[in-house]
Amino acid sequence: MMKTLATTAATAALLMMSGMASATDGMSLAQKNACMSCHGVDKKIVGPAFKDVAKKYAGDKGAQAKLAAKVKAGGKGVWGEIPMPPNPQVSPADTSTIVAWVLSLK
Repeated sequence: MMKTLATTAATAALLMMSGMASATDGMSLAQKNACMSCHGVDKKIVGPAFKDVAKKYAGDKGAQAKLAAKVKAGGKGVWGEIPMPPNPQVSPADTSTIVAWVLSLK
């Protein structure tokens, strides 16, 4: 019984740490790739706040793919008339991490 509890506790701790790591990675990559020049976490700059993006796409099962495509190709009209420029230089892995982080914000 004690061994099972210890294993469960260790697994929970690892899951929590991996979630924190990906949140840290997502924000770090967003900063590295200049996303934070136009987006704030909780305030609009040129583009919408990342928390507003997370709220808009909450429960949308296709959000990860839609937003990853938007990061790569850019877009216009969803959040106003100011276009988001394409970001083809961001690797698919980094794009996925950034988008997952944005969608995790509450």
